[in-house]
Amino acid sequence: MNGIQLIAGTSHPKLAQQISKKLKLPLVPTTIKKFANGEIYVRLGKKVRGDDIFIIQTMTNPVNDCLMELLILVDALKRSSARRINLICPQMCYSRQDRRTQSHEPITAKLVANLITKAGVDRLVTVDLHADQIQGFYDIPVDHLVGYPLMAKYLVKKKYQDIVVVSPDMGGVKRANKMADLLGAPIAIIDKIRRKHNECEVAHVVGDVKGKTAILVDDMIDTGGSICAAAEVVKKYGAKEVIICATHALLNGKAKENLENCSASKVIFLDSIPISKENKIQKMKIISLAPLLSKIIYRIHMERSLGELFKWEEQSKLL
Repeated sequence: MNGIQLIAGTSHPKLAQQISKKLKLPLVPTTIKKFANGEIYVRLGKKVRGDDIFIIQTMTNPVNDCLMELLILVDALKRSSARRINLICPQMCYSRQDRRTQSHEPITAKLVANLITKAGVDRLVTVDLHADQIQGFYDIPVDHLVGYPLMAKYLVKKKYQDIVVVSPDMGGVKRANKMADLLGAPIAIIDKIRRKHNECEVAHVVGDVKGKTAILVDDMIDTGGSICAAAEVVKKYGAKEVIICATHALLNGKAKENLENCSASKVIFLDSIPISKENKIQKMKIISLAPLLSKIIYRIHMERSLGELFKWEEQSKLL
């Protein structure tokens, strides 16, 4: 492939290296450092004039530093006459605030979309936005990938029997339905009431989970309180085994302790953000996004359709 270059931010170097290896493209040498007052300095170590650039930068902790670093990288590329700037951002920050639920609140998902667009990004590739409608906040093409097919393939490979896919809340029903279709399984829904951020009160389960392997599927796990409470309720309703699946492992606060002590026998994540050794537990399985993202990058650069990659048959080749 000619006229294409990969640039990695500092947020997820392992994923960037895996993508670089699969595409057989070296990462552009880039200097990224901080001044004494915390300001970020960026300098590209190679010319990018007229090239198709792919920035690999996910939004992990510290989120604000990752976002600012991205904006500065984009500005450096624009001022260096890059032809097109594509952002590969598996985990997009501030996606949970996509509407106003109370007066005097911001809509930060739209604010971030404006910042990224105005900075000069020409295309965004992301995975499992907290709400699908956030795609409409961007005035650039957005390729919104989903993580559940990769997790579904893993479950099929492990030959789990008597599966029921469980949505931990009403907002995740669409995701649970699609994963259930791939697995040929029924679904159940947990009706819960959220009192505060990161805290919820579980009401009851709609659907039959008794004697079945319950697959709890969600887009992200932050402190783990909600998903672990859901696992306990599903177990209480008679599930013989509980498996937690989530795309983004934010894992803040007591997340490790909550996941380790909950009734789930396995916790499956994608590597959309790096998971530190301190947060890893024995029952955790991490599935790499690098094969999928490598194919996405190749197809975007070659101006080929991305639709084939979303087919169930194609996903089977990624594991």
